[in-house]
Amino acid sequence: MRAKKMRLVTVLAASLALALSGCGREGGPGGGGEPQVQQDVAQNVQVAGSPTFDRMKQKDRVVIGVKEDQPGLGFRDPVTNQYSGFDIEIARLIAAQLGFDPNTKIEYKPIPSTAREQAISTGEVDYYVGTYTINDKRKEQVGFAGPYYMAGQDLLVRSDNTDITGKESLKGKKVCSATGSTPIQKVKSEQLTEPQNIVEFQRYSECVQQLLDGQIDAVTTDDAILKGYAAQDPDKLKVVGKTFSEEPYGVGLSREDNALRAKVNDILEQAATSGEWKRVYDATLGKSGSTAEPPKVDRY
Repeated sequence: MRAKKMRLVTVLAASLALALSGCGREGGPGGGGEPQVQQDVAQNVQVAGSPTFDRMKQKDRVVIGVKEDQPGLGFRDPVTNQYSGFDIEIARLIAAQLGFDPNTKIEYKPIPSTAREQAISTGEVDYYVGTYTINDKRKEQVGFAGPYYMAGQDLLVRSDNTDITGKESLKGKKVCSATGSTPIQKVKSEQLTEPQNIVEFQRYSECVQQLLDGQIDAVTTDDAILKGYAAQDPDKLKVVGKTFSEEPYGVGLSREDNALRAKVNDILEQAATSGEWKRVYDATLGKSGSTAEPPKVDRY
C-alpha cells in the first residue's frame, strides 16, 4: 500500500510540474509548442515602407492575435499551452515567409472578437489570424490580406435534437453566438429568432457549454468552427442544415500598412499555387473529412 501511495504522489507531482511548466510558457515566444506543419524560414526578407514589419524586426519576434477556444482552427491546450489548428498554421506560415522562425519567434496573444480592431489599430498585435471575416465595416478600421479561407454560417445542436434542421426552424429557439461576431449580427438582422431568445457570450466555447447543459437550443457561427466542436464530442453534438452565408477569413493588419498587406497577399497566393495551403489544410481542418480549396486573394 505504501508503495502505491508513493507512486501516486510521484505521478501527481509530475503532472503538476508539466502544468506549471506550460503556464510559464504562456504568451511567450515559441509558446505554440509542437507545430503540425514544419515551415522553412525565408531569408533576407524586406518589406519596404511597412512600419509593422520594422517593429517586428526591432523586437525580433512576431506578436500574433489568435483565438484559443476553437478546435481545429485556433485552440490552446490548457495543460501544455500548445496552440494548434488551421488558423495557427496560417499564422506560422506567414511568419516564416516574413523571415521569423515560427518555432522560436512567435508570441501568440488570444484576443476576443470584440477587441480585434483595437488590438490591431493600437499595435498590440502585429497581425491577427482568427476566423476574422472580411467585411466593409471592418475595413473602415483595419486592413485585410486574403481571404485565406471561405467559411459559411451554420448551426450546432445537440445530437438528439430533431426540431432544428436549418435557419428557417430557429423561431422560438434560443440561439447563441459570440458578441460582436458576424453570425450574431445576421441572427438579429434577419430576425431568425425573437430578441429575447438571442444569447451572447465572449467566447464560442461558452455557447457550446450552454448547449451541452441544455440552456440553449443552438450555437451559430462558421461551419469550420462548429465542425471542430462536433468532432470533439460527436456523441453529443452535430452540425445541421446548409450554410447560409459566405464568410471570407482574412488576416487582420494595420489599415495604413499597405506594404505589409501586399506582402502577406503575396505569401497567401504563393501558398495556394505551391500546394502549401493544402498541406496546412489537410493537417488541420482536413482531418474532419471535409475538403476545401484556397479562395482567390482580393487585392482591394
